[in-house]
Amino acid sequence: MRTLLCMLLLLWPAAAGAELRGHGGPVRALAVSANGRLALSGSFDQSAILWDLDRGAALQVLRFHAGAVNAVAVLPDGRFLTGGDDGRIAIWQPDERAPARVIEGHEGPVAGLAASLDGRLVASASWDGTARVAPLDGGGARVLRGHAGNVKAVAFGPGGRVVTAGYDGTLRIWPEDGAPVVRTLPTPLNGVAVALDGEIAAAGADGVLRLLAPDGTVRAAVETDGTPVIAVALSPDGTRVAAASIGGSVTFLERATGQKLFSLVGPGLPVWSLAFRPDGAELVTGGGDRAVRRWDMRTGEPIGPVVPTRPADLLAEFAGERGAEVFRACAACHTLTPDGGNRAGPTLHGLFGRRIASVSDYPFSDALKRLPIVWTPETVAALFEIGPSRYTPGTRMPEQIIADPADRAALMRFLERATR
Repeated sequence: MRTLLCMLLLLWPAAAGAELRGHGGPVRALAVSANGRLALSGSFDQSAILWDLDRGAALQVLRFHAGAVNAVAVLPDGRFLTGGDDGRIAIWQPDERAPARVIEGHEGPVAGLAASLDGRLVASASWDGTARVAPLDGGGARVLRGHAGNVKAVAFGPGGRVVTAGYDGTLRIWPEDGAPVVRTLPTPLNGVAVALDGEIAAAGADGVLRLLAPDGTVRAAVETDGTPVIAVALSPDGTRVAAASIGGSVTFLERATGQKLFSLVGPGLPVWSLAFRPDGAELVTGGGDRAVRRWDMRTGEPIGPVVPTRPADLLAEFAGERGAEVFRACAACHTLTPDGGNRAGPTLHGLFGRRIASVSDYPFSDALKRLPIVWTPETVAALFEIGPSRYTPGTRMPEQIIADPADRAALMRFLERATR
């Protein structure tokens, strides 16, 4: 099966303000809706999740891409965009299980997405060395060529301009027609954001955030925490810049002066993505720990507990059992009861004795459907002893291993009881 431990989605509401957990891999991309109520996250686990920020609840899982979801965007009309390792861009309508339209053309992973302010165009950056600007409602794309290597980020600027940032260290400012202005910086670039007045913020792999005038002239260069800057965002009013690092911190600058204001320090894992809510009072971040967090910009503190609050009766019937404690990592994605249904992973009700990839209404991969495995306590234990990639070749499940034989045995005893 695609996953047995938690891989994707926490479908029950968490306590308001708590961390949002459910992804089975690093949260690589974030976007917040225009009304500030919703956030869309994209992950290495090949999914995107739509969240109700204030309720702390997952509303919808968007599963389409054959690879990591590296980029997301929310359109003014309420539609969503996702871009993945498979080189495709999916356009989603709210509450739909499949994309309304798919844009193809890239020959490598999509690393960045940006929607124009009027919602008519999408710009995409790709590891194929190009950026593309495509009409969202159909039509041919404009292909922007020139980077010598991966294009890591893209943003729209005023007057129809498009700004691209590449691992070749160049920042390119593309007018609506004609050749770009090219600025070469002394480091690979990982992210870019453009203010309404045309000023550019560029995230450097050397740990420096650079502020550039609309013509690409460097105006300020600010050291962050000494590790590569991998994401950048502008506050809604354009006065502040947030720079996220692979070291796990987020540095805030006053844009006018380039002066550091303060830093947010999380669990020490990379912060891959960030987005402001529209009033600028909160920042939302996604990181290597698979969590989406909310931060209060007035205090610099996280909103809600560091560990997500779980319903008090989640596994109350099995309180005190070691196997139930091991299963807590699975409960975000799997139900146990006949009426629980599928979540991000298939239901585990009736697990033992059934063939792999046989649960109805769950989109298993073709590779899993071909495997001659029947789930028993022995085969499930073997999956977690040697890891999914070896036990179920061709799976895209993130590697999950339970190294302690006693924990594996306890989990099997629990599943034998709880899934009957």
